Order: sequence, then structure tokens, then C-alpha cells
Amino acid sequence: MNQKPIKHTVIALLSISAVLLAYFCVSSIIDPIKFQQTKEKREDAVIRALVNIRTAEKAFNEVNGHYTASFDTLVDFLRNGKIVQERKEGTLSDEQMEKGLTEAKVAAILRRGNAAEIAANGLEGFVRDSAFVPVLGAIFKDVYDSVSVNEIRYIPYSEVASPDGQRKEFELEAVIQKQEQSGINLPLFQAQASFESYLGDLDRQEILNITEQQEDYNRYPGLRVGDVSEPNNNAGNWEE
Repeated sequence: MNQKPIKHTVIALLSISAVLLAYFCVSSIIDPIKFQQTKEKREDAVIRALVNIRTAEKAFNEVNGHYTASFDTLVDFLRNGKIVQERKEGTLSDEQMEKGLTEAKVAAILRRGNAAEIAANGLEGFVRDSAFVPVLGAIFKDVYDSVSVNEIRYIPYSEVASPDGQRKEFELEAVIQKQEQSGINLPLFQAQASFESYLGDLDRQEILNITEQQEDYNRYPGLRVGDVSEPNNNAGNWEE
């Protein structure tokens, strides 16, 4: 019996096995790296969006005394609302401060409008006043316009991560929490996006791994800003 065909077959099978083994070894190293790189890229965009929501909610709270859980309400505020903006022109020199001038004194002098007093203190050209200005231009200049501001509600990459190809909105909540010791009503909000919402199209096992890791530490499996369960100064969980 000719053993050469069998020998060649065995060699071929061993070669294929070696190639496959090498592939799986390399893949086991490269795939997690690719996942991490994609995760970081997408999370950078999600974090920027959450920071924008935080900025918008803080402005809304300053005007209304509470946060909102409605993106419709928040977008309408950004498009049509106004906030007080301080206007400051002129900077005190070291010499002026050594003579006792403070920002409060400068504001008082300018309010009195006495030209001689203003000149005596070297405050010609100084401005300290406030005015109501459109919210959108004040806090999101060169970021959103009246049309694109509606994008603030959507999770970046959610249309890629979703099986149906549809964009998903951030989960937005707002509450008024009464503080037990002080009795003060404290407004709180949170906005969040789960790992699944922006990574759902990537490796399933990697998503399960990072989700379990967060849950083991009793942390939200995704990105979140603010907290409706306890005050956290509107911090993001990536900042903690």
C-alpha cells in the first residue's frame, strides 16, 4: 500500500490545523484590542453628548428651579428660552487691586455712573452688567443651531448598534428629592446610555464581560451623568 498519499494528507491536515491555531491565537489577541479601540471611540462621542445634556439641564434648572425629564421640553427651552448672561469688559490691574478695588466695588462704581468717580479709579471702558440672551447662543454657540439642537436627545452610534437601525434616545429622568436633615427640596436629574445602546453590534462576549464587571461593583453598565437616587453634583460616572 502506498503510504505517500496518506502522508501528504496528514501533512496537509496538520498544516491547516497549524494555520487555524495561529489564526485563533492572533484573533484572541487582536479582537479584544479592536473592541476596546471601538469602545473608546464611541464612548468619547457619548460622553460629549452627555456633557451637552448636563449643560442644557443646568441652564434649564437655573431658569425654572428644577430639571426636566422631557427632551421635547429641553429642546424647546434651548430654542426659545433666555438666560441671564453677565457681561464683563476690562480687567483690574495689580495696582488697582492694591488700592483696594474689588469686583464688587467696580460694579458699584459703574452702577452709580459718576464719570468723575469712574475716571478717578481708572475704570473708563469697564463694563459690568447683565442681560437676557437666547439660551442656544449663550451655551451652545458653534455647537448647535435651532435645527441641529434636536440631536441632543440621540445616543451616538445607536443606529449602528441597534438591530433595527434606528437611533435611540438617552434615558432622561428628573426628580425633586427632599433632604431629610435640612428639609430642602433638591432637584436632581440623570441621563444615561447602556453599553448595549451604543456597542450592541460588537462582540457579544465582550459586552457581557464589561456589563458583568460594572454590575459586580454595583455600577451602571454604561455611561451616565447625574443621579436621581442621590446628589453627586451632576458628575458623570466616567469622572468618578
